[in-house]
Amino acid sequence: MFSQILTTVLASSALLGASVSAQADSVSDFYAGKTITVIVGSESGGGYDTNARVLSRHLGRYLPGHPQIIVQNMPGAGSIVATNYLVNVAPKDGTFIGLVQRGMLMAKLTQQAGIKFDPEKINWLGNMSSEASLVIAWHTSPQTKAEDLFTTGMVVGGAGPTADTESTPRVLNATIGTKFKVITGYKGSSSLLIAVENGELQGIADWAWPNIKSRRPDFLRDKKIKLLMQIGLEKEPDLPDVPLALDFAKTPEDRKVLELYFAQKNVARPLMAAPGVPAERLAALRTAFEQMSPDKDFLEDAKKSGLDVEPMTGAAVDKIMQLIASTPDHIGKRLADAMAPPK
Repeated sequence: MFSQILTTVLASSALLGASVSAQADSVSDFYAGKTITVIVGSESGGGYDTNARVLSRHLGRYLPGHPQIIVQNMPGAGSIVATNYLVNVAPKDGTFIGLVQRGMLMAKLTQQAGIKFDPEKINWLGNMSSEASLVIAWHTSPQTKAEDLFTTGMVVGGAGPTADTESTPRVLNATIGTKFKVITGYKGSSSLLIAVENGELQGIADWAWPNIKSRRPDFLRDKKIKLLMQIGLEKEPDLPDVPLALDFAKTPEDRKVLELYFAQKNVARPLMAAPGVPAERLAALRTAFEQMSPDKDFLEDAKKSGLDVEPMTGAAVDKIMQLIASTPDHIGKRLADAMAPPK
């Protein structure tokens, strides 16, 4: 009896191994000689774009068939344009993936206009980094401390309704009473910086701290910017004297709304594939991202490019997506109302 069971188990294992091997061969055959396009939901030159270009130089080494990987920028509406394209237009064969803005995870919860996708059905492949951000004022602007944001206010720019640069100041206005004036229509962080330097804007309401340190250290060295408020769930260790936005919450509900909004900072640079991508290719993409994450050459390239990467698996992003999806209706509505552009 035992020998029969053992024979059956061994036969089943052999069949399973053959099946896995056949799937791997199938994925390798598909990707061999092909090109994967990474659609970036932001303009060139910014943090999302830089992350995508570093990714494109390394991910292919870990994919069966070793396809070439190129980057295509598709800015617009805080990555709604890019995500709509990936879900509804681009081929669903695993040759198109996206690096989109973090607001896409909550686009359904916050009832963003123009979305033609369900974030809960998107295949999240992983995340390049987590990061806190800051409200900064240009050195010639009148604001010198966080309290000035409640009295003087500040003129800032936005890059679309779901972009942090636009949604963060609206959320802060609605929850803690700041007086940001948001000028929308900018393409991304590079355009915003030019507008700040030209005096067109007084500052930026949400600029990633790692990007400030690595990409514009001269602003800190030459005191071109003033750091007014931290945007995140806890203070950065090297900024003990800059207050958290959460410190100004007046009610438990206001704090819950802010905590929900700031949770997406843990998934700062999410990588996605559309629903409908074949399961074996989706698994290969997720596995390749996981295998690339600790790669020495990848990490050195990221550092040279001014990035502070902390890759997160697709499974970890799924868990955060589940938390967002389970948000109580009244908290979700408060956040949706807070993020909504003025009519």
